[in-house]
Amino acid sequence: MLVIVPLGITLWVLEWIVTTMDRTLMILPEHWQPDRLLGFHIPGFGVLLALAILLVVGATASNFLGKKLVVWGDAVLARIPVVRSIYSSVKQVSDTLFSESGNAFRKAVLIQWPREGVWTIGFVTGAPGGDVANYLQGDYLSVYVPTTPNPTGGYFIMLRKSDCIELRMSVDAALKYVVSMGVVVPATPGISNIK
Repeated sequence: MLVIVPLGITLWVLEWIVTTMDRTLMILPEHWQPDRLLGFHIPGFGVLLALAILLVVGATASNFLGKKLVVWGDAVLARIPVVRSIYSSVKQVSDTLFSESGNAFRKAVLIQWPREGVWTIGFVTGAPGGDVANYLQGDYLSVYVPTTPNPTGGYFIMLRKSDCIELRMSVDAALKYVVSMGVVVPATPGISNIK
């Protein structure tokens, strides 16, 4: 079981990813689809097409003209009533999470949550800002506390910096620790106070 279950789940997930990506071929006109052109199905061709699309979009968006097109597209989407609220929220979160200059999820911290004496791992997402910062006295951190085993759900809390202990482990290692419910222990645990 210890050998077969992880291997089986891995193969199942890979098969699901390849099948899902193969559905991207549906965007092509029927007479351009590889199954019709070649006369047989090539598993994984959709993965190659999806990667090619991402590469082209990334290359286009990174040059001067592409950046202008992205700004123009953002402006157009910001004028559509229902789309505006969804798109702006998703864009703001993705810009924060995936930006190289952003500091979201750059540090894993050990905190007492949901009460004193109970410890959990959280991820520093920045510092409180806006009107909230006017009411908090001292140094505070914004911390995301993920739920286990699904880290996409969780709690956003603001804690004193002195109440957070920075972990000397990567965010990936801390996330694996949380998702595995403590079963996958990081190789080199170590802690130091945030200063």
